Amino acid sequence: MATKIRSVTSPKQQVRFKRKARIRAKVNGTMERPRLSVFRSNTNIYAQIIDDVTGVTLAAASTLDEAAKIKSKGGIEGAKFVGSLVAKRALAKNLASVVFDRSGYIYHGRLKALAEAAREAGLKF
Repeated sequence: MATKIRSVTSPKQQVRFKRKARIRAKVNGTMERPRLSVFRSNTNIYAQIIDDVTGVTLAAASTLDEAAKIKSKGGIEGAKFVGSLVAKRALAKNLASVVFDRSGYIYHGRLKALAEAAREAGLKF
């Protein structure tokens, strides 16, 4: 007797994953212009710069880094810090231009704060 396997993801997450797949079909990172991918959880925010051709993470930052001593880690302040930190790490590796991958999240709030902080720190996208 075949049993039906329930998905662990909620309907809201399933919609985000569909949106993410549509975005990833169009956005690819190369060595000249890698992809800045963002993941947002309830408590933290993570950003990594990825070269999709070789599958290597070139730079990364999150609110869990030792450099981040922020009380409101998952808030706007934390997102601004992560955006500027990932931009500094990318510029240290001579990566000035990236493609922004919002991972299916709506562009506002923490995601927008991270993107604007990265732009202010010198990344072009």
